[in-house]
Amino acid sequence: MNTFSRRSMLAAGAALGGMLLGAGPGLAAPIAARTGTIPLTREDHRVVVIGSGFGGGVSALRLAQAGVPVTVLERGLRWPTGPNAETFPRASAPDKRMLWCRSSPNLFGRPLLVEPYAGLVEAVTGENMTALCAAGVGGGSLVYQGMSLQPAQDVFEAHFPQELDWARMNRVHYPRVAAMLGLAEAPDELVNTENYRVARIFAERVRQAGLPLSKIPMPIDWNFALAELRGEMKASYTNGDGAMGVNNGGKHSVDVTYIAAAEATGNCRVETLHEVTDVERAADGRWVVHVQRLDTTGAVVEHKILSTGALIMAAGSLNTTRLLVRAGAKGLIPDLPDDLGRGWGTNADRIYVWRDPAANFGAAQGGPVVYGSKNWHDPHTAHTVIQASIPPVSFDAGSTMLVGYGVSDSRGAFTYDAARDEAVLRWPADGDRTIQDNHIGPTVARIAGTGATLLDTNTLFPSTWHPLGGANMGAVCDLNGRVHGQPGLYVLDGALLPGSAAACNPSMTIAAVAERAMDTVVAEDIGTRI
Repeated sequence: MNTFSRRSMLAAGAALGGMLLGAGPGLAAPIAARTGTIPLTREDHRVVVIGSGFGGGVSALRLAQAGVPVTVLERGLRWPTGPNAETFPRASAPDKRMLWCRSSPNLFGRPLLVEPYAGLVEAVTGENMTALCAAGVGGGSLVYQGMSLQPAQDVFEAHFPQELDWARMNRVHYPRVAAMLGLAEAPDELVNTENYRVARIFAERVRQAGLPLSKIPMPIDWNFALAELRGEMKASYTNGDGAMGVNNGGKHSVDVTYIAAAEATGNCRVETLHEVTDVERAADGRWVVHVQRLDTTGAVVEHKILSTGALIMAAGSLNTTRLLVRAGAKGLIPDLPDDLGRGWGTNADRIYVWRDPAANFGAAQGGPVVYGSKNWHDPHTAHTVIQASIPPVSFDAGSTMLVGYGVSDSRGAFTYDAARDEAVLRWPADGDRTIQDNHIGPTVARIAGTGATLLDTNTLFPSTWHPLGGANMGAVCDLNGRVHGQPGLYVLDGALLPGSAAACNPSMTIAAVAERAMDTVVAEDIGTRI
């Protein structure tokens, strides 16, 4: 592989940071293994939410608005932005801010060796798969590109329980999320500029291939990108360098929408650098959360034991599932559903480097995302392909990124490994092969056209930015996230979705399902479970 191709793969991972779901507190050493003089604090709470991504943000806001005091635990930092800020690492120059301190260093298929830091992304390595999740107030919304897609009715109903009621979600809950996130498509005034030439080339190739083309709704105030082109602030959107967070602001991530609104009620407190290590059910039925408070290097500065009447798991598919599987295996939470840990999926993620020097993509490739091709005519093979820009270089590299995801029946599972004292992801080696080989891959090839080359990065580094399932609706939880047989325990994040987001990236559906669930929880559970 030549030097540029290697750099392209790193850029692929960084650019695709924008695809990621929410995250939250992860796993660490068990309480019994801790020694030393680190202080221990005990606290009682009404409701504890683990994680501050889409599910955690929705849960915190709706409970806080109902007058319920909520404590949100987030293992990562706050990442405030504003014009010309340098809060986030630039995708073109990775540094310690990119990597969560306990992550595998193989973030993009090769080691990223930096000093320990409470950075943005954790790579969770498993059998045949590396799954990626975020850390920080706002979870995955900090680093996702922002595609906000709602499944079509036939695709939704083919892959989700009918009882979710697509018509009601289409009428009430998806629009509520869209309003909270301020969704908007990129204006033609922006798309017609030189920096967005690559988006126009993608659109033309899609049309030439006879495939459907759409602008993608994004949680973006596009006036910020236009201001960059006028020279009013330095580039972050318009040069493709915002894949690991947009420094100029204008991105309506969960921290500045749902979480900010929850805090404004006076009923929500967000605790940062609070890493959950264990959850358990006490003899009296209350929930116990073991936490270690960290400094920015990941060193433990305080142990906490929190008692709460209601516990909402919103740490993302990976960390919610790992915490619960471990708790069940060690007897910390007896009688968890047998299907816990199963039904885990990748959303059929795929990342391609599209190389075509003759296409004249341009040195600066504006972002985050403008166009996509939604190939949803058959709900059983539905898939989406979008164009995602690479970080800036000083020359036209002749390459850009294509990203695909779709529906798939392949599923993995988390199982407890006693020797490692942790839940481990196991994924079939041929997982997602049917949708990839027969649908996503051919669509990408049609768009790229003759004379182009495609590097399928997943053949070199099997990975997903969209981990889903593990505490699936129906098998483990009801549709409102209540864990079967465990009063006061909820799952309201990507772990609740059944391994697929119906040919969409999952953020909109996670948030809409959480909005639907919280309508019921607020109406029925306050005063009983909460």
